[in-house]
Amino acid sequence: QVQLVESGGGLVQAGGSLRRSCAASGSTIRGTSMGWYRQASGHQREFVATITSNGSTNYATSVKGRFTISRDNVRNTIYLQMNSLEPEDSAVYYCRYGFIVGRTYWGQGTQVTVSS
Repeated sequence: QVQLVESGGGLVQAGGSLRRSCAASGSTIRGTSMGWYRQASGHQREFVATITSNGSTNYATSVKGRFTISRDNVRNTIYLQMNSLEPEDSAVYYCRYGFIVGRTYWGQGTQVTVSS
């Protein structure tokens, strides 16, 4: 069983930055694709960014150029650096481990609120 513990959410003004962390336990993240998703109030959960086991990244159009996903296999942790935040980025952000049916786990989610 994989457990994901997220940290780094909170309240920030528009234009500011936040760094999210997601620490995994119970299994190594090495060799596993990881990702960040978000869900705004009244909306479905949506893709934000992914990073493969070899470090290749992919971003949603809405965050490209502002957000950076990274991983530290030694610390068994992934990160999401969020810059130039906009009120539209306000959501609960979730860390995702794996993209295989039956082998996918989610973090508890943490609120990010961007004030205008």
